[in-house]
Amino acid sequence: MDNKTTSRWHSQRTGQEMMCARWGDYGQPVLIFPTAGGDAEEIERMLMIKVLAPLIEGGKIKVYSIDSVAARVWGDTSVDPRYKTKLQNGFQEYVYHEVVPAIRNDCNDDTIEIVVAGASIGAFNAMGMLCRHPDAFSRAICMSGSYDINRFIKDPDGEPLRGGDSDFYFSSPLHFVPNLPEGVQLDTLRRRFVQLCHGGGQWEDPNQDWTMAKLLGAKGVPNNVEAWGEGYDHDWPTWRAMLPKYLGALSD
Repeated sequence: MDNKTTSRWHSQRTGQEMMCARWGDYGQPVLIFPTAGGDAEEIERMLMIKVLAPLIEGGKIKVYSIDSVAARVWGDTSVDPRYKTKLQNGFQEYVYHEVVPAIRNDCNDDTIEIVVAGASIGAFNAMGMLCRHPDAFSRAICMSGSYDINRFIKDPDGEPLRGGDSDFYFSSPLHFVPNLPEGVQLDTLRRRFVQLCHGGGQWEDPNQDWTMAKLLGAKGVPNNVEAWGEGYDHDWPTWRAMLPKYLGALSD
């Protein structure tokens, strides 16, 4: 698309240069998180931008994406697990304190609320950002979510990290959402909405959606789970079918 722009800056919160890509000029801002090893332009290579083109060109949505720096190291057993959790927490702080202001500046609206979306680990990041910072994000669209990241981040003895690691705890909605106290954050979150969806084909794990949905429901957070059936695998063709539907419904 000819209305694509990119920008880069060094983030002290992640300790590295980060890239942000944008497609579109008008409409609801949507921040799409990449999968585990993806970068800001993954959604373009995987043809997601192509299927969203009618919404982008019609001025319905304005799409942003960033690099997935933290999840890239999750599977590396040589990396200290404390560094993994520190980087994940830093990544979420980078999104809230750097990407959100950049999007609002680009939209010429310093209070505009952002829709977050993603697939697999991207869904984990979308869920985490909405639950942690509902003041900035209005809705999360979480496709084929992988919310249990204990299997990726383990201590040197091979045991999953638990609540004792604060960087991990506050980055993982599966862990911190059940313990959210009454107050401004939870009150705001209860005015948001989470759309969870999954296929029934290869590599899908519907239980992850249902577990997360029950935790959200128990705290009074509006959410919906939609199963797409056996013909939908944990892969890009599935997500290219899902996301235009849910983003298209925003303007209906």
